[in-house]
Amino acid sequence: MSGNGFGHLFRFTTWGESHGPAIGCVVEGVPPRLALSEADIQPYLDKRRPGQSRFTTQRREPDAVKIMSGVYDGQTTGAPIGLVIDNVDTRSKDYSEIAHKFRPGHADVTYWQKYGIRDPRGGGRSSARETAMRVAAGAIARKVLDALVPGGVRIRGALVQMGTHAIDRARWDWAEVGNNPFFCPDAEAAARFGPILDEVRKAGSSLGAVVELVAEGVPAGLGAPVYDKLDADLAKAMMSINAVKGVEIGAGMGAASLRGEENADEMRMGKDGKITFLSNNAGGILGGISSGQDVVVRFAVKPTSSILIPRRTVTDAGEDTEITTKGRHDPCVGIRAVPVGEAMLAVVLADHLLRHRAQCGSGS
Repeated sequence: MSGNGFGHLFRFTTWGESHGPAIGCVVEGVPPRLALSEADIQPYLDKRRPGQSRFTTQRREPDAVKIMSGVYDGQTTGAPIGLVIDNVDTRSKDYSEIAHKFRPGHADVTYWQKYGIRDPRGGGRSSARETAMRVAAGAIARKVLDALVPGGVRIRGALVQMGTHAIDRARWDWAEVGNNPFFCPDAEAAARFGPILDEVRKAGSSLGAVVELVAEGVPAGLGAPVYDKLDADLAKAMMSINAVKGVEIGAGMGAASLRGEENADEMRMGKDGKITFLSNNAGGILGGISSGQDVVVRFAVKPTSSILIPRRTVTDAGEDTEITTKGRHDPCVGIRAVPVGEAMLAVVLADHLLRHRAQCGSGS
């Protein structure tokens, strides 16, 4: 199977299945002599960890990461960094009844069509369980950004819409993101999300969501103007996350309804001699290259495909049937997609930072 790695100079490759003994990844391209320990990675994994509220899957995984290589005496050595997380709460029997049925909306049928074999236990390799290793790699990417960018890069994410219910941006408060189980920046919207998702979950269904990511402190000059655009790599990174079906940069789809004078981000010279933008419809990226403004990315996550409501499907023997997916599943996978999106944003920025320094030097 190809396509298990992401990135160029900063690159990570993941391995493992949802119900295998462990999952892991190898991170390459990390500069030497950076302070790194499990304690630097674990807080981000804890943010993504399942079973933290009734609004996520009740699979109980501590997601305790172990560094296996690439670190000596608390510092990176420049060698590949190996990371492992043991799977401790697998319940493969939950999938025994549907081992030969294709779940609508899942990768079951396409995986089987491509490889002629599949692991039905939680989706195997195509499971979102793999995203834990993305989060671990993203934590290391943040260390690289903090070490190489003066003042560091601040990466934050928030859930801004659940189903048809969106936040009020006038009430946006980053401090609220950590105060509710939805990573929502609007306290009033978060209070509504609970009853809404409870009702949907009790009905055996699920909801989609929209996640917004913001990176502050991104230096100008990251990316390239043709095939290696920063926004192109960000779009690929976000689309590679399980259940993501759409990506926007800055004004995104909304830019199509603006006039040219509205969409153009006007500029003035600041008192510090630096260019100041009067708006940020471009999402911090112009011509594929970062402008020095905040990088803003949004992505849409489809409703969880594993639901209790019976759906029509077929078996791997070519028979028509119905399926009900039991077991432990997120009623809204968009919630735990927030830290995953943050991690992928960090990985792309770290990779492009190293590529920029390789071509232009650290002073450019």
